Amino acid sequence: MMSGEAPVVKLRVGAQWIPSSTDRDSTAVFNPSTGKTIARTPLGSAADVDAAVAAARDAFGQWAETPVVERARVMFAYRELIARHFDELARLVTREHGKTAGESRAEVQRGLEMVEFACSVPVMLAGDTFPQIAENVDGETNRHPLGVCVGITPYNFPNMVPLWMFPIAITCGNTFILKPSEKVPLSAIRLVELLIEAGLPDGVINLVHGGKEVVDALLQHDQVAAVSFVGSTKVAKHVYQTGTAAGKRVQAAGGAKNHLIIMPDADIEQSAQALAASAFGCAGQRCMAGSVAIAVGSAGDPLLDQLVGVADRLNVAPTDNNDASEMGPVISADHRDRVAGYLDTAGQVGAKVVLDGRDVDAGESFLLGPSIVDQVTTDMPLWREEIFGPLLSVVRAESLEQALAIGKTCPFGNGASIFTRDGYSAREFKRHFNAGMIGINVGVPAPMAWLPFTGWNDSFFGDLHIQGTEGVHFYTRQKMTLTRWFQSASEPHHDPVWKSK
Repeated sequence: MMSGEAPVVKLRVGAQWIPSSTDRDSTAVFNPSTGKTIARTPLGSAADVDAAVAAARDAFGQWAETPVVERARVMFAYRELIARHFDELARLVTREHGKTAGESRAEVQRGLEMVEFACSVPVMLAGDTFPQIAENVDGETNRHPLGVCVGITPYNFPNMVPLWMFPIAITCGNTFILKPSEKVPLSAIRLVELLIEAGLPDGVINLVHGGKEVVDALLQHDQVAAVSFVGSTKVAKHVYQTGTAAGKRVQAAGGAKNHLIIMPDADIEQSAQALAASAFGCAGQRCMAGSVAIAVGSAGDPLLDQLVGVADRLNVAPTDNNDASEMGPVISADHRDRVAGYLDTAGQVGAKVVLDGRDVDAGESFLLGPSIVDQVTTDMPLWREEIFGPLLSVVRAESLEQALAIGKTCPFGNGASIFTRDGYSAREFKRHFNAGMIGINVGVPAPMAWLPFTGWNDSFFGDLHIQGTEGVHFYTRQKMTLTRWFQSASEPHHDPVWKSK
């Protein structure tokens, strides 16, 4: 590397931080607030994957036999290290992703809660016992780790999403390989460094970098038992199909188009504040962002006036070393231009741009201001496609029934919320909206660590969701044992389980 060039990040394999085995091109890691390259991520290779899997496989036997209480003690130590380095971790998220200071701190806090949840895993590994389930026969179940597990994580939550995965997997007795987004490797590296400092044995956690070649090598490797993924629906479907075809357990969370229904009886001012936070928080780059507001009946015009006012007053500014910023940049110039492209064509399809984020003074940053587009219909790309940016589409509906019908036609199914004072409307929405995570007067109905992240439809592929007890079940498999002890050798033989009556 020449003097002055951004450093190429390393891999963690077994006991060492090493460079990638390939000398092919690396990809830039940007500071979205400045547009400058702060690091480079190697594309990686199948050889890197082989080395990481070998290290994880070699460490598995001893780690799986380590008492679960001792595994949990590593997580207790890890929790203390994350708390001690909380501000540093938050600043790192802001630097490589562009979140505001408050958003980055909230992300680190949610990640910390996942580690706290992992500390309670020993209780959740307790099995069931059924004494005398048949004559002189006792039955029991217990949970066992799977082996080498893999996490493939996105750019939008570089701290929290990895912590959705490896703390639970490791405490359950598995070893782990993390493949973070090549756009944001720095948070993942720091998380692994702190986990090693917490006392985790060599090889239990490994870190690789790369693109499709590395992902496919992980999905197809015969020594990998399970894969967790968060990203776009297109890639989630590929991960699920490829991984399951190779005999692996897979949970793959995809994209979303989350609907927020505002009823005529809602508190319009409160609703507008919640909608703006949902749509424009994290610059809209989250799979639980509210991207469609369905204004029902007379709620439409007053809601739109309030929304435009709230969004237009946001302090949109670079976030690095600027705690006053209320909304930061998107991840890259290409992504900024892609989101802006929806505004370029909105008028051509019959929609109306009522707040235009292209007017913001971005400078060298990747800023795009909050945008609101009214008169959107379900045949428009603005409604059909996941935009993943600070753009809120407003759809008009005459009734709750029509709003629910619109939701049923959406191919995604992560989250949805209703804003109302009416219990009947809330109950109808809760029971019938076509999504797995529901909010009532809540803008972002994302579950905390103790509850599963229950996406539906094209927002999730698999059977067991991320987080909560489902996460523990995903990273373990059950063994059932029937035990019978004979009183004496002369006891006449009979089968107490398989009997005719």
